[in-house]
Amino acid sequence: MDFLKHYDIILASQSPRRKELLSGLDIDYRILLLPDIDESYPDQLEGEEIPKYIAQQKAEAYRSLMKKDSLVITADTVVLLDGNVYGKPIDDEDAKRMLSELSGKKHLVITGVCITTLTKQATFAATTEVSFATLSEEEIDYYVSHYHPLDKAGAYGVQEWIGYIAVENMSGSYFNVMGLPIQRLYRELKKF
Repeated sequence: MDFLKHYDIILASQSPRRKELLSGLDIDYRILLLPDIDESYPDQLEGEEIPKYIAQQKAEAYRSLMKKDSLVITADTVVLLDGNVYGKPIDDEDAKRMLSELSGKKHLVITGVCITTLTKQATFAATTEVSFATLSEEEIDYYVSHYHPLDKAGAYGVQEWIGYIAVENMSGSYFNVMGLPIQRLYRELKKF
């Protein structure tokens, strides 16, 4: 991993899953969090444009803190079902609504990632298609009350109980569904 030795790598995310995945690359990095970064996006954006835009906006929020050797990684994940965007639920009822709507259907999980230095920026998105089994109201209530998925796009964590019982099939990166397409990130980091 010598190609990254000259960078101070910053993961700009509070997600424990992104931290776990980046740690799996065996690179040195630190976490830096800024409060209240706007995650809204223009209404005309669609599909992968949405999380890419938000990841870029997050990166711009860190630009004033960056030094010559800084390399900042930002990301955003959304779930897409029938043209509707599912971000993080606002409360338990919203989480239950999202899971009810995903139940028995195929949806897309799209993560936008932005890698930024003072002189260079690369942004990409990864998409994974996920097929959910039909979930009962009892299963949805159990998951929401025991796992509190309010910090997860689409109100679920694939690595948790709901992933074990709901995910019937997946086309694309499993790690993308966790929140960071780590294999693609590794390839992109090699270009820096």
